[in-house]
Amino acid sequence: MSREWMGRVLCAAALFAALAAMAGGAVAGGPGGAFLSKGQTIYVPVYSHIYHGIKARPFNLTVTVSVRNTDLRRPMTVLAADYYDTEGRLVRHFLDKPVSLPPLGTREFIVDERDEAGGSGANCILRWEAAEAVNAPVVESVMIGASSNQGISFVCAGRVIEE
Repeated sequence: MSREWMGRVLCAAALFAALAAMAGGAVAGGPGGAFLSKGQTIYVPVYSHIYHGIKARPFNLTVTVSVRNTDLRRPMTVLAADYYDTEGRLVRHFLDKPVSLPPLGTREFIVDERDEAGGSGANCILRWEAAEAVNAPVVESVMIGASSNQGISFVCAGRVIEE
């Protein structure tokens, strides 16, 4: 598969994931029709590597899981961010205790390129809550890797699995 074709496939997958995330679980009714919620559990695909070449060699990636409070006035609290491997086993907790995000605040969790514990089917389960209904956050994973003269990057949107 050519690099150009692979890029198109990954972009289409990211678009479908974003559309699915927008359709799942939250309640419309905030300013401008924003989705409001008092808390959610979000599944985020996390590819610590992908396969390439004839022998399907792993291509390691650095991952950033980004949680963005999109509310202009109200804080939210990230309760947990847990990293699971391809088999669904817990690899690690990104947080020792809940973290408050101010309005428009962001928190990021990093999986280093050399960390192969997650595998190609890894994921992050993120739980958050707020004292009152807030704009639902944007939760994405950004994967990037480079080797020799080849580089790849793509984004996956989180998907609400529990309201």
